[in-house]
Amino acid sequence: MKYRRLGGTGLKVSEISLGSWLTYGGYVEQDNAVRAIETAYSLGVNFFDTANVYEKGEAEKVLGATLSSYPRESYVLATKVYGVMGDGPNDRGLSRKHITEQCNASLKRLGAEYVDLLYCHRYDPETPIEETLRALDDLVRQGKVLYVGVSEWTAAQMAEALAVADRYLLDHIVVNQPIYNMFERYIEKEIIPLGLRKGIGQVVFSPLAQGLLTGKYSSVSDIPEDSRAAKLDWMRKGITEERIAKVQELGSIAAELDISVGNLALAWILRQPNVASALVGASRPEQVEENVKASGIELTGDVLTRIEEIIG
Repeated sequence: MKYRRLGGTGLKVSEISLGSWLTYGGYVEQDNAVRAIETAYSLGVNFFDTANVYEKGEAEKVLGATLSSYPRESYVLATKVYGVMGDGPNDRGLSRKHITEQCNASLKRLGAEYVDLLYCHRYDPETPIEETLRALDDLVRQGKVLYVGVSEWTAAQMAEALAVADRYLLDHIVVNQPIYNMFERYIEKEIIPLGLRKGIGQVVFSPLAQGLLTGKYSSVSDIPEDSRAAKLDWMRKGITEERIAKVQELGSIAAELDISVGNLALAWILRQPNVASALVGASRPEQVEENVKASGIELTGDVLTRIEEIIG
């Protein structure tokens, strides 16, 4: 496993990290979830991601209980705040009240004294950004959070947050978690350039386009009934015959390199120096074993050109 600095910090995270969205605490059977986490750790993954809203806290419980077997200093633990966690008007968003209460609740579920990273899961237009940043800064000063980040914020929103932090000497955003894969590339235009200038690293989710870039789909009419795509309409919409055909073309390149198409897709993402880690999900330990093989794969300029000609 290779490791990279997280943004402009000195923190080192594994190029492949393990997430728990749509998996642990719900969709994935408990034993498989635990074994996937244990397998990741044994293969050098030191970066584990979750969120309070994943199965309403159950994912945090599974992840925290499993990681408790290992020395706390040996892994980097991230969670998030913003999403709806109750029926009350203050049970969501990025107010000081919600951030503080949800951070404390996450620590309890995780069985941890601190999290290495706390993300603002989305941007909250109803809360002044200064209030959000001051609440995060207080948690850092209390030792409950070591680094702060955001997820799916625009370049303008992050730039505003950096300016406010500078003005009031508050802790800086050091990481952004956006979607990024061969079919979702919006961050290349503004997000990555901002990250390179300002020391904000990218930890990208859905690097395999929810399994499409593993090559497991041969046709939109042949989606396995036990797959998540079969059960989630929004996921199924991203699977088209055109994209499947492109993945099949990518498979030819992967075969020449003697790697899987999934590893090709992950290595393509890691060509970006501003990307600190590619966040993968796994419902079985075997998927973790396959994904970590992508760490350290370097694609030549010729290969990258051929990939670009296919995906456009």
